Amino acid sequence: MDVYELSYPTHITTGKDDHYSLAIGFFDGLHKGHQTVIQEAIQKAKELEVRSAVMTFNPHPSHVLGGGTNKIGYITPFEEKKRLLSEIGVDVLFVVNFDPLLAALSPEEFVAIFIKGLGVAHVTAGFDYTFGSKGAGTMAHMTELSNGFYGTTIIGKVTDTADKISSTRIRKLLSDGDVAAATELLGRNFRTTGTVVHGSKQGRKLGFPTANVLPPEGSILPANGVYAVKFIANGQRYDGVCNIGVKPTFNDPLIKQAVVEVHVIGFEGDLYDQEVSIDWIAHIREEKKFDSLDALIAQIAQDKETTIDILAN
Repeated sequence: MDVYELSYPTHITTGKDDHYSLAIGFFDGLHKGHQTVIQEAIQKAKELEVRSAVMTFNPHPSHVLGGGTNKIGYITPFEEKKRLLSEIGVDVLFVVNFDPLLAALSPEEFVAIFIKGLGVAHVTAGFDYTFGSKGAGTMAHMTELSNGFYGTTIIGKVTDTADKISSTRIRKLLSDGDVAAATELLGRNFRTTGTVVHGSKQGRKLGFPTANVLPPEGSILPANGVYAVKFIANGQRYDGVCNIGVKPTFNDPLIKQAVVEVHVIGFEGDLYDQEVSIDWIAHIREEKKFDSLDALIAQIAQDKETTIDILAN
């Protein structure tokens, strides 16, 4: 997959004379709704014999439009989004720098520069996608502004039994610790990729050594608690028990910075400074403070057995 980073007004071309079937949106999470949009763009690319492409934006528009005060927790940080799009089979990824200059473009200017100017032959987006200054442009406007230069496809609301599948719903589920429900909306396990760093080594002293995983800045994490996970390192998948939280048995109650620790079942070796991934499978229990180390050790042993049972099934 080719990746082009675009910005306005300094860099808006790819240097190629290709034409594209383009899916456009922020696509945080690449959930089932997003996948419907992107798969339609890929199908159109085959029909039109052009390259399939996705256009996304960085950072999240609400961060810029909120004056930098809105902190967005990304379900899929950029590298994860890029990996997933490549796996889906997208030919080209356009990453547009979202800044005040871009936000000020009228819908007509945006289409002239970033649609017609890039040789887009077809645009696919969700029914609620908006563009241009203050979101004035809708997909109806996208169609009107084409003047026959490109075609459009508008994807309707993609729902499950409850409601529209959306990034907002998934963020809420993760904040509640319901990783299993988030998995249903994503169409795959929610994943956190990060670097193994040195920790307090308290787990090792208790007989349950852990890998401390530092996630990318700005990525969203599930609620504090204990989870059954799949741990991916060096291309291998392991069962794991993950605690995310402030370790109240050991730490001052004023400490609020959550730590992600995984006891990797059956693994022996050194993972420091390596990039690893955590696939979140099921929530086991909330984090709690124990009255003694013996009580904590007994609970961790029980969590491990619970995890083995969950992942076996």
